[in-house]
Amino acid sequence: MAHLQLPHGHRTHTPMFERRMYAIVVGVVLLLVALGIGVLLVATDAPGPFRGIDERWRAWMVDIRTPWLTSLGKLLSKVGSPLITAPLRIMVVAVLAYRRRWLQLGAFVGATVCAELCIGPVKALVDRPRPVGGLIGSGGSSFPSGHAVAGAVTAFGLVLILLRPSPRRLVWIGLAAAFAGLMAVSRTYLGVHWLSDVVAGTCIGTGWVLVWAAGLELLRERWWRNRSPSPLRQPASVT
Repeated sequence: MAHLQLPHGHRTHTPMFERRMYAIVVGVVLLLVALGIGVLLVATDAPGPFRGIDERWRAWMVDIRTPWLTSLGKLLSKVGSPLITAPLRIMVVAVLAYRRRWLQLGAFVGATVCAELCIGPVKALVDRPRPVGGLIGSGGSSFPSGHAVAGAVTAFGLVLILLRPSPRRLVWIGLAAAFAGLMAVSRTYLGVHWLSDVVAGTCIGTGWVLVWAAGLELLRERWWRNRSPSPLRQPASVT
């Protein structure tokens, strides 16, 4: 489906997805994965069911530490902070509003707000201690990783709302995945999060982007379809 032709007087809408239900299902699955990790951490005693994997990953991160990787990790920590992400998001919202791309605007804002609202309450509920001996200072509980959430929701959100489905967008989706993955790994490299923290954070950010973008698009398509008069009810033309 290349374009959705709207009734007369409205612009043609370029879809963000060609298979919206698939995107919604994948988004819901990712959110459920994050939920499942959190439930397991709450339901089991410390250090939790992922202790073996988390500790082996942390040990490997410590083994590969080098000055240049540490500098890169600290740089990514600053990039994922609100000092960078907040102005970027405001600029994107302003551009979308100026261009009157209301569907993309709603999807980006909805996904970002939902993802960010998940961080504080989930941290308070799970209340997981951070790893000891981090290379940078970091407060609050460990699960989920706020940087991983922000990196995923921003990177994937920008690609989906700014580029239409095409082979070129697949390349950018790969770059967004690489950035989100690098942001997540950097948090474990710096020793301020466990591996399961960043996996859940990435799932939360990506899941909300898919659910909001595909969900709004599906609702809009059905709304216009219901408003459009049926061909059987079209009045006969008079010569």
